[in-house]
Amino acid sequence: MLVLIRGAGDLASGIALRLHHAKCQVVMTDLPQPTAIRRTVCFSQAILFGEMTVEDVTAKLAASVAEAKEILAQGCIPVLADPECSCIGELKPDVLVDAILAKRNLGTKITDAPCVIGVGPGFTVGVDCHAAVETMRGHTLGRVITEGSPIPNTNIPGLIGGFAGERVLRAPVDGIFRQLLQIGDHVKQGDVAGTVNGEPMLCQIDGMLRGILADGTPVHKGMKSGDVDPRGEKSYCYLVSDKALSIGGGVLEAILRYSEVK
Repeated sequence: MLVLIRGAGDLASGIALRLHHAKCQVVMTDLPQPTAIRRTVCFSQAILFGEMTVEDVTAKLAASVAEAKEILAQGCIPVLADPECSCIGELKPDVLVDAILAKRNLGTKITDAPCVIGVGPGFTVGVDCHAAVETMRGHTLGRVITEGSPIPNTNIPGLIGGFAGERVLRAPVDGIFRQLLQIGDHVKQGDVAGTVNGEPMLCQIDGMLRGILADGTPVHKGMKSGDVDPRGEKSYCYLVSDKALSIGGGVLEAILRYSEVK
């Protein structure tokens, strides 16, 4: 079974990892200049560096659908710099998973593949997808939605270690982001993780810097640009999150429920 995933950020990568382990053939697409925060667990980094290994799975940059098929034959995940998903006509996937996590539908249609799955807010079952998967932390995380839509975006991150919004680092102004700290660094409240046009982006809590934008990334004021994990466990920086694995399980269930298994 060939599954095309739109997006290759941390949640999309968790989905890809789970599907790959379940013997699905997975192809991913993302921006030519990815804006991933948790870069150590994002297959999107293959676009920048040629290849990227997350846990025990390697993704490689593909310049074309033909090259993507060669990479699949190697047992790896191909990633195309194709934000418009123009490869879909040539690739003809059995399943399309929209895991861009844009909080709205950026163009995915229910007719794009025999089975179309929307991940998170912005999708309505029967309108633009055959099934959707809940991304909100809590009792319904990872559940397959067969009617209606996932819970609307609240702009409030889920609790980790007793902290929610304080975990997220946001750009102080519009401009170009300059990274000062590295993923895996211990941080204290008030530490400067990066700057934008000379304005500091301050850590709000103590913990481990689990994610941060790459140096030179254009940002707008309030844009998510970093993530502090209050648990302070360095290994978590290099493991797909519990949330991503839960969502990946939901996507796998949706595929088995709503598509013909090949």
